[in-house]
Amino acid sequence: MKLITCIEQEAARLTEAGVSFGHGTATAFDEAVWLALWRLGLPLDALDEHAQQDLTPDQQAQIAALVDERITSRKPAAYLTREAWLQGVPFYVDERAIVPRSFIAELIADASIDPWLSEATTEVLDLCTGNGSLAVLAALAWPEIRVDAIDLSPEALEVARINVDRHGLQDRIRLLQGDGLAPAAGKVYDLILCNPPYVNSASMAALPAEYQAEPELALAGGADGMDFVRGLLAQAPAHLSENGVLVLEIGNERPFFEAAFPALAVAWMDTSSGADQVCLITREALLLEQTAATPGQEEQ
Repeated sequence: MKLITCIEQEAARLTEAGVSFGHGTATAFDEAVWLALWRLGLPLDALDEHAQQDLTPDQQAQIAALVDERITSRKPAAYLTREAWLQGVPFYVDERAIVPRSFIAELIADASIDPWLSEATTEVLDLCTGNGSLAVLAALAWPEIRVDAIDLSPEALEVARINVDRHGLQDRIRLLQGDGLAPAAGKVYDLILCNPPYVNSASMAALPAEYQAEPELALAGGADGMDFVRGLLAQAPAHLSENGVLVLEIGNERPFFEAAFPALAVAWMDTSSGADQVCLITREALLLEQTAATPGQEEQ
């Protein structure tokens, strides 16, 4: 059997089983390509040159077994391969951390954030770092910066340590454990990147099994998804330099975000999923929003 034929058969099995995607692939075919090439030890971008390769019965059986595991476990493929790719950069991942897929990675890679930075930009924070992927991408994109990476989960930070070490960035990325901005007490940043838990309660209850396999702590954002974000926006001005900015991912929760912060001026950033997934907020805008919210808070 040719490799491409095997992949097509396994893709059909994934489709028939009704598995869900979104952890690095969007279709059954792409997922089958990932699993088959990884099982064979081939580069994940090498399908074209290996499509007509003949597989031995043992190779076919190994690929089928991995697809069986994907179907029966309903775990994201990244948890089975222990590897995820973000903007072409490889990262280790396992069940201790969410599978990296932040749209902020695109904004780092395509230089969309760069106009908001300057020669004075030296201190960056990756809040809710998970497996450390955004911290690593930031350090690779901006060689002159230092990065703090914070997460509440000690287990997730163990995974982040693997990735920081893997990319040789121990001298420029500092991992900190704690809730929100608490570990950054007294520290001021020129840029804060944050992909927080923002999934609202109704959406959490309806998540496919693949997402339920991830740490709930990294996803659940309360009734409207904004529990963590409220605390972050209240505290962020004290941790941003005068011209500092916050780049915040809120996924499909823009209506809840705008309802929670109606007076907040933000710049929505273009991503591959549209211009409503990630916003950029200046320190000045955060301070103005707090001023506008104060009268309402005093009346309650």
